[in-house]
Amino acid sequence: MTIVCKNLIKSFGEPPNEVIKGIDLEIRNGEFISISGRSGSGKSTLLYLLSTLDTPTSGIITIDNQEPDKLSVEDLHKFRNQHLGFVFQFHYLLAELTALENTLLPARKNGNQDEISVFVNELFERFDVNSTKNKLPSQLSGGEQQRIAIIRALSMKPRYLFADEPTGSLDSVNGKIVMDILTKANSEWGMTLVLVTHEEEYAEMAETEIFLKDGLVI
Repeated sequence: MTIVCKNLIKSFGEPPNEVIKGIDLEIRNGEFISISGRSGSGKSTLLYLLSTLDTPTSGIITIDNQEPDKLSVEDLHKFRNQHLGFVFQFHYLLAELTALENTLLPARKNGNQDEISVFVNELFERFDVNSTKNKLPSQLSGGEQQRIAIIRALSMKPRYLFADEPTGSLDSVNGKIVMDILTKANSEWGMTLVLVTHEEEYAEMAETEIFLKDGLVI
């Protein structure tokens, strides 16, 4: 189980501006990889490409020997829901749903909510947010919102977990809590973790560090 990209290029605009410039990369099963670099270096763009949330201008990406951009829209959504987890700087919780309802959304889409709810409830207890289950996102602190977003990302036990600046809007205490949760998902459950961060301390926690400059791996 690996992610492999070959001669990956992503450009925007007309005339084309290359943001990712011919990157070759292999991410092994269970690896923790960090992607860092200055603002505008292309790190979030690379994460979006690796995680199937965007498509390359040219080059090839394979995940478990499949090329996501060759899947139908329906099959790609199913693949993401079953195998990929996403955590962003903003939590993207639905305002009208409780914390628990938000975390069970992927399982509802997949039709196995009853099965997954046992695991989700364990995560609420493990991450010390049991008291938030019936609260709306607006009633939660920033740290609690991000932990709920991580539970949602972990709920389907994905093989791959992608995190784009997940601590960017948090104070140092909550930032460390979030990183502890993500690294445990990698070390204890064997999830492949791809982390974009501007925090050198967090980048150095990874098994493999990638530093981008002007769309190239340095």
